[in-house]
Amino acid sequence: MLIDFNKLNINNLSPQTDFEYTIKNFLDEWFSLGDTVKVQTSGSTGIPKVFEIEKKKMIKSAVMTCDFLELKEGNKALLCLPVDYISGKMMMVRSIQRKLKLIVTDPSLKPTEYLNEEVDFCAMTPLQVENSLNKLHLIKNLIIGGAAVSENLKSKILSTKLLSNTSNRIFETYGMSETLSHIALKQLMPEPEDYFTVFENISITTDERGCLKIEAPDLNTEVLQTNDLVEIRNEKQFKFLGRIDNVINSGGAKIFPEALEALVKKEIPNEAVFLGSEDERLGQKLILIIEGEESAELSEKVLKIPFEKSFHKPKEIIFTDKIPRTPNGKVNRIELYKIITKS
Repeated sequence: MLIDFNKLNINNLSPQTDFEYTIKNFLDEWFSLGDTVKVQTSGSTGIPKVFEIEKKKMIKSAVMTCDFLELKEGNKALLCLPVDYISGKMMMVRSIQRKLKLIVTDPSLKPTEYLNEEVDFCAMTPLQVENSLNKLHLIKNLIIGGAAVSENLKSKILSTKLLSNTSNRIFETYGMSETLSHIALKQLMPEPEDYFTVFENISITTDERGCLKIEAPDLNTEVLQTNDLVEIRNEKQFKFLGRIDNVINSGGAKIFPEALEALVKKEIPNEAVFLGSEDERLGQKLILIIEGEESAELSEKVLKIPFEKSFHKPKEIIFTDKIPRTPNGKVNRIELYKIITKS
């Protein structure tokens, strides 16, 4: 399905798939007399919930992204994310606001399988990018969200850039449902950056724990307190360190699993997740779960990594066929812990 928002007539749309019907339903809701639309959270850090967001705030969020990426009327975008969540809904709103031509494809792990033309804009999850490396040269502006971009995937993206010699731009996003998708971008190519840069009219600080506080009056009337540990470089830039609720306390030492996962993924291609398992002596024992068949070679590679601290080396390495994820691609640590501990 191709929707040209420069000459949209909802009544002329002819949805063929279940996903295309959800697109039609969203457009009916958007162009209704109501001031809000319903959005569902991913449930990656708790129980999924549905809440309502004002359309005028979604428009302001859309303008921020479109202006930053310099999207223009008539540009082509690719929608390959579910519209139940804020990420897919905001792709719709950006297309409406900037009058883009939107190519709609059913969400899948291979969203570019049938893409044979250039598009100006697309948003994907890391897993989708992983399966689209051979088509990245067709996307002029790609934003990646829903989960952190691993070091291994970053390397693959950069290798793709060298092979195709493109000047296309790829960004990692930072945001949440409460900020109406992302409020900051970090460039991965052509020039990799270490810090996220926030949009205009957004202020950032930290609380006494070192967790990010976001003031975005155009998007949310409340100051948003996150559980994300960050390092603030200046009033517009920050580095994400990890979620405080994921911090592992082992023998009195605080361990940030996301930092260790980034280090491990530089050495092995598999998905890898650090968790804290209950331990009588340490409180929490550091364990590493690797997705894939059990491999002595992979285990040996991990144990040879020069971790900064001796207690960063996992006490146990567990292999599992599949690491559970939320619908938008984030690792579901709560479910993974239940699987590993069989609780």
